[in-house]
Amino acid sequence: MIRPDDLAHCREAIRHGSLSFHAASRLLPAKVRDPALALYAFCRLADDEVDEGDYQTGAVLRLQDRLDLAYQGKPRNAPEDRAFAAIIEDFDMPRALPEALLEGLAWDAAERRYDTLSGVRDYSARVASAVGAMMCVLMRVRDPDALARACDLGVAMQLTNIARDVGEDARMGRIYLPLDWLEEAGIDPVNFTRDPRPTKAVRRMVKRLLTEADRLYLRSEAGINVLPLQARTGIWAARLIYAGIGKQVRRQGYDSLSMRARTSSRQKLGWVVQSSLRTGVSLVMPKSAIIYANPLDEVAFLVNAASRARPDPGRSSAVLAMLAELRAREAALGRDRPLA
Repeated sequence: MIRPDDLAHCREAIRHGSLSFHAASRLLPAKVRDPALALYAFCRLADDEVDEGDYQTGAVLRLQDRLDLAYQGKPRNAPEDRAFAAIIEDFDMPRALPEALLEGLAWDAAERRYDTLSGVRDYSARVASAVGAMMCVLMRVRDPDALARACDLGVAMQLTNIARDVGEDARMGRIYLPLDWLEEAGIDPVNFTRDPRPTKAVRRMVKRLLTEADRLYLRSEAGINVLPLQARTGIWAARLIYAGIGKQVRRQGYDSLSMRARTSSRQKLGWVVQSSLRTGVSLVMPKSAIIYANPLDEVAFLVNAASRARPDPGRSSAVLAMLAELRAREAALGRDRPLA
């Protein structure tokens, strides 16, 4: 069980660090909400360490050590780590799921860019769908079809985040737009990061990202409606709140470079009300055939891991190879130093 003081720490971290998730989590039943807050606090802390630190590779490698300790039942003496170790034990959390998140963060540390939309979905699967699959585990949901739709929702949310943050990322030297889209538009990535502007071509790319996100939001709905009844309203709220960010980008003419899309507390409240109505409708509507759609190729390994299907033996090797690559790169730069 998660210690009460550790849970209180995680709850406070999310209340200040992620307003959207905090709003949606309040609608979850306590038996799901409490471990979900602890899980999200651990994932958020990991993301922030890599995203905001001066030594990103070191942050990723420290996270690997923390993950090892948590799975050994000897977590680092920190609230998020102790809470996450309790989740591993209480819910039999497959290691492949947090490892996928770690791999995505390693890709960020390596400043990886993605040639195609499929590559962007690969990245989104790791940093977002892995969290969605872990949320299903917290709900005791191991059905492959429900997991596939949860992964759809994760990718949709991450594509929304990418669309919202195009300008902010570019000014930090990061590009998550597919490189083949930039090439088609005649945009040089180096020049784009030096002077990102909301040109017609760039706004068209933002629109394409949001169109793909909308497709996946719609696919995800069939999965929400087969979750445990008490959990549906909270997940509906998360789906509507994140999609609302995309709607705000649209209202801005798909310009996410000269301004950042924000949603108000009043809007969030409206989506929370809608989520309750959607849950009510789900009680009388027949199950949608979309629930049986094949998972995206990019998330299939997450579905297999969470559903306890035969795991991909190459997954752990791929993560370890990525981390070894980071270590080697740091050694070549003369930064092979203790990580503690």
